[in-house]
Amino acid sequence: MRNVLVFAVLIALLAVGAESFRMPRQAEEEEGTVATVLVTLKSYYDKGITSASGYLDSIKGMKLEEKAKNLFGETTAAVKTYAGIMQDQLYHMFGSQ
Repeated sequence: MRNVLVFAVLIALLAVGAESFRMPRQAEEEEGTVATVLVTLKSYYDKGITSASGYLDSIKGMKLEEKAKNLFGETTAAVKTYAGIMQDQLYHMFGSQ
């Protein structure tokens, strides 16, 4: 009888000891696969937005907008000049007859 009592006490101590070593559940285990995928996608999206903002800031630093406006203005002026010359040539070609 004494052996059974000692054995029961040892089993009870083992059960209490094993329960005290139980690790708390991680938040990821409680989330499902879909939630994990959504969190991953959101982190990729945030990284993409951050990278794009960095690129835009670096482009603004190069003053590309001003250069593009100047290029557009110069190109428009050249096209207007050559279009006027072409218009005059066509007028004289068909208007003189």
